Amino acid sequence: MLENESSCCGDHTKKKRIDILFWIGLIGVAIGYLVHLAIAPSGWLGMFSHSVFRLMNQMWIGLALGILALGFLGKVPQKIVQGAMGREGSFSGILRACFAGLFLDLCNHGILMVAAKLYERGVSYGQVLAFLIASPWNSLSLTLILFSLIGFKWTLLFIVGSAVVAIFTGLLASLLVKRTSLPENPNAIVFDDNYSFKSEVKKSWSEATLDRKFFSSALINGVRESRMIVRWLLLGTLLAACLTTFVPPDAFSKYFGPTVIGLMVTLVGASIIEVCSEGSVPIAAELLNTAKAPGNSFTFLMAGAATDYTEIAILKEATGSWKLTFILPLLALPQIVVLGLLFNSMNAL
Repeated sequence: MLENESSCCGDHTKKKRIDILFWIGLIGVAIGYLVHLAIAPSGWLGMFSHSVFRLMNQMWIGLALGILALGFLGKVPQKIVQGAMGREGSFSGILRACFAGLFLDLCNHGILMVAAKLYERGVSYGQVLAFLIASPWNSLSLTLILFSLIGFKWTLLFIVGSAVVAIFTGLLASLLVKRTSLPENPNAIVFDDNYSFKSEVKKSWSEATLDRKFFSSALINGVRESRMIVRWLLLGTLLAACLTTFVPPDAFSKYFGPTVIGLMVTLVGASIIEVCSEGSVPIAAELLNTAKAPGNSFTFLMAGAATDYTEIAILKEATGSWKLTFILPLLALPQIVVLGLLFNSMNAL
């Protein structure tokens, strides 16, 4: 069942360079975390170290699950991964990717790992975008939390809205690939007319050896291949801690009202504030309940998945193309803004 293929992370047989960004992020986060545990200082250092401590405690479960998913996904033959997602660029394929994102219970940091691996396994870019946009805060656990924080009506509308953005973004990206405006996934394979997904699954399952070596190699591969993503998550944690420390909290609530300007400020804030999906849900609930701006709440949840600098950096790492990277915000943001304005207007009626 294991396939010996090149990874999207590069050829591991080549001489490795020191990953400066990874070590800066790791050392900075480690210092912040240990300072909070050891001395819990006051002042700006206390706020910074507490922010690092809080964010890492929120993120670690999603990261761990993402690493495991990445390792086991690497064990699945490429034909099965592509076959499960459906034909490249088809409407049914986009729907499958969207629903996979909706129901996979991982935070946005774990989802990023899985999305990058799906691209490596040959899934079309339109499907990867649909999967990525639909997934970050739509896990079952966070959906239940949203029900309690903002109610059934708005939770359901937010889920439907995210699915709409995911599907249309995936379809538009697939259309651009067909018109050669965007490059095709170089990892994709062509199926012959006699291909049977069920037969391929049965064959691979019968050939699999689920022993200790299988599981240990899956874990090792997951850790190795997640490094390019963890690099940006660590740097994002440091930046988020800086924002929390040096930007007054009342500045956010003051300017996030249910106006066009408030929506734009929310959009910018969602792009630069690096929080995990668990951390974004309470902020989104506060925007709805306190600022009375459901459209801003939806925009904050969605724009983080479409414009966040961590997302941008990891997509560039996975695809090697700036064009493919920036097509995500270019396609998704107009839809998010329109739906945000619609939700704010619905609340004003």
